[in-house]
Amino acid sequence: MAIYAIGDIQGCFDELQALLAMCHFDPATDRLWFTGDLVNRGPDSLKVLRFVRGLGESAITVLGNHDLHLLAVAEGLGKLHKPDTLQAILDAPDRDELLHWLRRQPLLYHDADLNTALVHAGLPPPWDLREARAYSVEVETVLRGDEYREFFVHMYGDKPRRWAKGLTGWDRLRFIVNCFTRLRFCRADGELCLKAKGEPGTQPAGCVPWFKVPGRRSTQTRIVFGHWSTLGLYQGDNVLALDTGCLWGGLLTAARLDGEHELVSCDCSGYRQPGVEA
Repeated sequence: MAIYAIGDIQGCFDELQALLAMCHFDPATDRLWFTGDLVNRGPDSLKVLRFVRGLGESAITVLGNHDLHLLAVAEGLGKLHKPDTLQAILDAPDRDELLHWLRRQPLLYHDADLNTALVHAGLPPPWDLREARAYSVEVETVLRGDEYREFFVHMYGDKPRRWAKGLTGWDRLRFIVNCFTRLRFCRADGELCLKAKGEPGTQPAGCVPWFKVPGRRSTQTRIVFGHWSTLGLYQGDNVLALDTGCLWGGLLTAARLDGEHELVSCDCSGYRQPGVEA
């Protein structure tokens, strides 16, 4: 059995199939971990969503910001943006089944045997793994419960920027979601720098990649994540970053997590150009 983690797909279905062929993926024996953002901006989000759901227990996926955006839009509580490519899902005859499945995916997955956790974006420095798992469950419980539509009303926004255990209500849930699905840079005191989206070195003074903050409390567990295409493939600081920019004409990358730790990548057509919204 092989376990592969795969970076952000964002609707790039053909590239995903090419990558799985390169990995000789066998759903009967192998397992796939997806870093989230299965959908949006690429050409075949509906195919990707149907395929990953159809893998059943052969696949684990965590929620990314684009996945949550799809869920909010489907409820009429988020607005479609010009670059979004979600309409095929919204019009699909099986949309309700697909969205019901997506809404029940976790924000964090942990495999104790591999000492590895999977998230879409990152963990803020004050959280250890135990706390991160508990906070992810808080949001997951709301998403799977009767208040999920109310959650989407309050999901968008950059505040609060700093964690406090005393945070309550929607502010608390919004901060948790922003960490798991949007985090790239933060300050030494844990304040999120959500406006900074470029490669390391382009961020405002005082902001550093979340995994390089001194005293980060999640260093004992390997963290696999995506989300950060301008960072690209990164291995160090006990993290593995796998968003290698397939949507933008880069690569789609899989990393074997058990045993050999090999990397497999395929070229991508490039469906979007950075900075171009049409």
